Amino acid sequence: MPAATTSVRNARLADASAISQITASYAGKGLMLKRPVENIIEDIRNFFVAEYQGKVIGCCAVAFYTERLAEIRSLAVVEEFKGARIGRLLIEKAESVLGEEGVREVFVLTLNPGFFGRMGYKDIDKEYFPQKIWRDCTNCPKLMACDEIAMVRKL
Repeated sequence: MPAATTSVRNARLADASAISQITASYAGKGLMLKRPVENIIEDIRNFFVAEYQGKVIGCCAVAFYTERLAEIRSLAVVEEFKGARIGRLLIEKAESVLGEEGVREVFVLTLNPGFFGRMGYKDIDKEYFPQKIWRDCTNCPKLMACDEIAMVRKL
């Protein structure tokens, strides 16, 4: 099972291209926003990667909104590793780091509520997170027809 031999670590600059490629496959399907390499490099300290046999096979990032509120975003796993618990490993790592930082509430915007529901996240109105709406959503092509579900979890 790949999850047993997969490590999750802080991303490094050398991982930016791999992160961009993984997220681009999801962006191409309309499942997340495109993250150019330059943007990933700027935010590299907020990314985590899953590595299996020396290859980056998944990623996620965190974004801080207040001292107690953060978002987990850009969760993506290479197609051949879907269902192998890699996404769960990435979320657990992000939540652990957020908890160490004193964050008490974490949210996601997702098209896969079943996955996050199994991890203890609960549905919530998007309006609960006005910071997110003004920071990122105004640049999204789906702004006026958003199909993502907001979910939150207390840490």
